[in-house]
Amino acid sequence: MVKSVLVIPQATAAVIERLGRYRTTAAPGLNILVPFFDRVRARIDLREQVVSFPPQPVITQDNLTVSIDTVVYFQVTDPRAAVYEISNYIVGVEQLATTTLRNLVGGMSLEETLTSRDQINNQLRGVLDEATGRWGIRVARVELKAIDPPPSIQDSMEKQMRADREKRAMILNAEGQRESAIKTAEGQKQGQILQAEGAKQAAILAAEAERQSRILRAQGERAARYLQAQGQAKAIEKVFAAIKAGKPTPEVLAYQYLQTLPQMAQGDANKVWLVPSDYGKALEGFARMLGAPGEDGVFRYEPPAYEEPTTSAPEEDDPAVADWFDTAPDPAVAEAVRAAEAVARKEVPGPLEHSPLASGPSVREVESGETAGETEPPRSLNE
Repeated sequence: MVKSVLVIPQATAAVIERLGRYRTTAAPGLNILVPFFDRVRARIDLREQVVSFPPQPVITQDNLTVSIDTVVYFQVTDPRAAVYEISNYIVGVEQLATTTLRNLVGGMSLEETLTSRDQINNQLRGVLDEATGRWGIRVARVELKAIDPPPSIQDSMEKQMRADREKRAMILNAEGQRESAIKTAEGQKQGQILQAEGAKQAAILAAEAERQSRILRAQGERAARYLQAQGQAKAIEKVFAAIKAGKPTPEVLAYQYLQTLPQMAQGDANKVWLVPSDYGKALEGFARMLGAPGEDGVFRYEPPAYEEPTTSAPEEDDPAVADWFDTAPDPAVAEAVRAAEAVARKEVPGPLEHSPLASGPSVREVESGETAGETEPPRSLNE
């Protein structure tokens, strides 16, 4: 009774023979056997198995020996074929993988072998799966765990890689320096353009300010000269009126004349001064003009009849010159000053955001007075 009952675990299969001949494959669970006639030939694990084969020396196309470590993932799908078609399917898979790997790598160079792992894996899996199909085995995947070239080749490869990295580093460094030089030159160019634009605007505003200053200065000098001439005229008029009202005698005039003579002789250039020969004639003329001849023939001063002093009305300014003395600031000048201050305080954009020539008014706009805030062109000198 004990020998007639057989329990098979899950994911396991048993090959049953009767009298040395294959009878059936026992499925997982409870199975009934005929004692002394049926026996279990082999128990097969139906799960996917992983087998890591030891490193195998393989010669590449360029006659270099590399050591390749392989991992095979397979699963038994037909227990009867795995038992009766091959004596040891694990050894068969190992040998088949080694020979196939040598065939594939033998047609590649070392560099291709190191960079074509996916291609080798796919080709190796296809060959193994096709060859092991009649053994009842399905190869799921094949992986190259390690490819180890000889130490000398590995050292040479490291040197080559180091040289390649140094070359790329030098190229990148040179490229960075070139980009930096280009950016620096571009920044300097933008800076010079902005400086030139600022200098141009400053020169235009300075010229405009100088013109306005000269116009205002000329207007002030004109008004000052007019007032000075008017004051001199008033002073002369007042002096003559005072002299006429004071009724001077010839003696007073002669005395004033004598007092004026030393002032005429003053100065470093006056070394010799002579009394004019007509000095007496001048006094005689004053006497005849202001006096009357007496019985003895001498001219004596006779005061004229008293006349009331007449006061003349103050002279009024000409309406044409009334605006000369206007001290109010010119609205056009004030507006131009405000526009210039607004342009000077305006932020200059970066060289990469906007064009440097768009940050301020152009020369034509400044010359024509079309800057921000101006509603009329500047006045001319005649205006």
